Amino acid sequence: MRGTIVYKMTGSGNDFVFLDGRATGTDEWPAERIVQLCDRRTGVGADGLVILTPETATSVRMTYWNADGSRAAMCGNAALCSSRLATYLELVEPGDLCLLTDAGAVPARTSPGADRAEIRLPDFELAGRAPAVEPVPGEGWMAFATVGVPHLVIGVEDLEAVDVIGRGRLLRSHPSFGAGGANVNFVGAPGSSREPWLIRTYERGVEGETLACGTGTVAAGAALAARGDAELPVRFLSRGGEELLVRATLRDRIATEVWLGGQGKLVFRGVWEA
Repeated sequence: MRGTIVYKMTGSGNDFVFLDGRATGTDEWPAERIVQLCDRRTGVGADGLVILTPETATSVRMTYWNADGSRAAMCGNAALCSSRLATYLELVEPGDLCLLTDAGAVPARTSPGADRAEIRLPDFELAGRAPAVEPVPGEGWMAFATVGVPHLVIGVEDLEAVDVIGRGRLLRSHPSFGAGGANVNFVGAPGSSREPWLIRTYERGVEGETLACGTGTVAAGAALAARGDAELPVRFLSRGGEELLVRATLRDRIATEVWLGGQGKLVFRGVWEA
């Protein structure tokens, strides 16, 4: 068959193009080709590219690139989608599996016939001091954590009023985060104790707002728990309209037994002719 078979998936609106590693290799995807594939006008359109390659009967290699062609160690929503697609492609059996990422091994769980999955993330530390970032009106507390990739979390008064693109682009490259920068997650309080917390994210590599960010949501959940604003597990409503659930144990600002639950939905499969 001519072209490349692609699988388009969404994790709470955070969308990805997937490739079967049995049919292609990472060396076939230089940055410029990834940019073409992820372009929303002339390509398939996505926040990132993932290649899934079977390693053992219960483990799959997940190689991830941002839409700008830069390789990233981890992406929570991409991992949720990877878990679902790995079973769909029969790379592993439904149930427990392991994703092998550049950030380490990520245990995962799926169930037959569902569009949701859970992934267990490595233990991480919530920084004792927030970065030296000067808040602007409407911003309150700040926190920082590396959950596979670095995240700045900011509590805001009105999430709808936040200039996610402008403010996010500025903070993403703040000198406090070094040359690599960080994702920026804005968190708003729920309308009531029965409703989920709200979150919006400016994501490096995408260089814009994504509709969900799994690892950023985990960082936000830990930050809220450390402040005493919420008790774990914490529910979040993504910008894409789907809920994410963060479960963890937090002690002395160290998060352990970290699990993220969320959507991993196959949208379509097709052939990219480029």
